[in-house]
Amino acid sequence: MLMQATQLRVGNIIEHEGHLWRVMEATHRTPGNKRGFMQAKLRNLKNGTQTEYKFASEDRVERVSLEQHIAEYLYESGGRYTFMNTENYEQIELSKEDLGYAVNFLIPNSRIEIEFHDTTPLGVSLPKTVDLKVVEAAPGIKTATVSNVLKPAKTETGLVVGVPNFISEGDTITVDTETGEYVGRAKG
Repeated sequence: MLMQATQLRVGNIIEHEGHLWRVMEATHRTPGNKRGFMQAKLRNLKNGTQTEYKFASEDRVERVSLEQHIAEYLYESGGRYTFMNTENYEQIELSKEDLGYAVNFLIPNSRIEIEFHDTTPLGVSLPKTVDLKVVEAAPGIKTATVSNVLKPAKTETGLVVGVPNFISEGDTITVDTETGEYVGRAKG
């Protein structure tokens, strides 16, 4: 579906220069007495690279719709991540390259959305936050009174997160999936 570049919004998937891209940022700019344009930050869905591109206001871009299916993450073996479609029980394999940074948030038996273009799985759509168990944390410093000092903590997926002093091994923390930053101690 063709649409005007001025209609680009964050989260749109577009086909540009033969590749599929997710719009990460889109800003309409009108510099002085020059023609307006859309400044867009794009992320390649295949390899995760990011680029910025200026679309003229009159440019038309191809908007692509992705199908999303809920799947359960099962396991990782040799750099291949196996998911099971919860509707038809088919198994889907994605590589570490397909998943990119998302591998840091995959916990066995968690449900996640897999994005498909035609019948090809492209990657996953993560929730805004996930709860991860801390498996390794430096001991807290008893005399530390500054509340904004963070210490490194390793989670069950291998992701290292800066956490406050009171977090210890065995705690479950909530992590932002976009930034990889500590959000808070998990409830429950």
